[in-house]
Amino acid sequence: QVQLVESGGGLVQPGGSLKLSCAVSESITLINFVDVNWYRQPPGKERELVAGITSDGRTNYGASVKGRFTISKDNARNTVYLQMNSLRPEDTAVYYCNTRPPLQINGRQYWGQGTQVTVSS
Repeated sequence: QVQLVESGGGLVQPGGSLKLSCAVSESITLINFVDVNWYRQPPGKERELVAGITSDGRTNYGASVKGRFTISKDNARNTVYLQMNSLRPEDTAVYYCNTRPPLQINGRQYWGQGTQVTVSS
């Protein structure tokens, strides 16, 4: 069973915009009750925190995306979004969402497939 489904990535030119979605399975958790983060992982690099939203709607952002990205959520859809504006080549990465703390399944940290964002002219 898929617990986290990221979508909305694609190829975009510098300065462009994308909106990512993170659908969280209601069978595992309701986002009304948990914090959810967006992460990204460029090729050959470690995963890094991009943005987060708490169960009560408070938001936080990594320094490199602050002012350009906006995290939001729709509790009725159990979905978290990441609006990305003014995209830069260094934003290129696979983007993942996860709860905080990250999901644990069978004793191992669970991550979805992610969605690829490529920023290139």
